Amino acid sequence: MDEQVTRIFRLKEVISITGLSRSTIYLHISNGCFPAPVNLGGRAVGWTDVAINRWFAERVQASQGVA
Repeated sequence: MDEQVTRIFRLKEVISITGLSRSTIYLHISNGCFPAPVNLGGRAVGWTDVAINRWFAERVQASQGVA
């Protein structure tokens, strides 16, 4: 069963949650190492809680040597 999105984080929240800077987030997105944002309309974008949680889980697994 797929996880259900319950929240959309805007950039300021993603910066606060991850500890990454804006430029680092967008660099990682362009390298395929960070989830791409969801278009919310106009110039607004956000990241789903599911995508951010998955990214964190991948970082933890990588740091523990889990494939």
